Amino acid sequence: MKNWFARWFGGARQETRGAPQAPAATPPPVPPSDAPATGAAHADVDTVFFRWLAGAAGGDAPEATERLILDELARLADVPARAAQLVPRVPAVIPALLRSLRDKSVSNADFSRMVAQDMVLVAEVVREANSPYYRPPSPVRNIEGALMLLGQNGLRMLLARVAFRPVISMQSGRFARLVAPQVWTQSEQCALAAATLAPHAGANPFEAYLAGLIQNVGLIVAFRLIDQVYNEDVLPRSNAFCAALLTQARRLAHGIALEWEFPAGVAQAIVDAGRHGANAPGALAAVLSTADALAKLRLLVDAGELAPDAPLVAAVVTPRLRPCFDNLRPQDD
Repeated sequence: MKNWFARWFGGARQETRGAPQAPAATPPPVPPSDAPATGAAHADVDTVFFRWLAGAAGGDAPEATERLILDELARLADVPARAAQLVPRVPAVIPALLRSLRDKSVSNADFSRMVAQDMVLVAEVVREANSPYYRPPSPVRNIEGALMLLGQNGLRMLLARVAFRPVISMQSGRFARLVAPQVWTQSEQCALAAATLAPHAGANPFEAYLAGLIQNVGLIVAFRLIDQVYNEDVLPRSNAFCAALLTQARRLAHGIALEWEFPAGVAQAIVDAGRHGANAPGALAAVLSTADALAKLRLLVDAGELAPDAPLVAAVVTPRLRPCFDNLRPQDD
């Protein structure tokens, strides 16, 4: 996994011009009166989201317990190679497909044959082509038609999502298993929102998509480590613990991204996005921070944890961002 992300995803910057953008609606230009959400609002979203993830397992814990967990996370963040060992590798068919995407001589028929080797990929590609983001005039029923509609950039994003799903969503351990499904859903929605918002901010849509997917790898590793070093039934959930854990999770994701040889800008954006919203340095970090907050709020609203008109929602989901936020609703809606 360490090399193929860099080798085959690394060509995205050169290929972005003229390539299909992220499969999502594009928000309108920013109205002059549409002020960005404050960093405090984004931090509040992080806290509410973490507490929702912890669920019934969250509660009061001694300060010494919080310090034990945070110290272990800090030590792990200093050794990215060890952190990367706490998450699984990707299906073998994905690197072959990504190599082929860089080969101009490979035809759609060749792609079709390779995708057909994995029935999970077949289902993903056809499902993606028939999603509301592409809106085909009639249902797409075969691989050839689906690949024609998705295009190279759309296929690349789909493959990235398929590659990351087992990394985040298939976990063992009490706490990691508890949070993994919600963390994966948030990762998908964050990646989609980031790729949607990137063009207006001058950021690379595919790099934004990758950053949205990989940033939660650090959070999953954090929960895996908690499962290893902590035997209590209550997961700490104080404001200070939430903020510190999420900071360490971003450090973990940054180190793992570099270990896997992702573009340095993608790795750095994950750390910088922790400064929240307009305070995040650089276009990619600002996009990632906003997309992360939108995706978290989408899950919280859909789960009934926050009302759609809650002040925290209104503080982040400005008129400019409303189309993107609405696009993150589950497709079944």
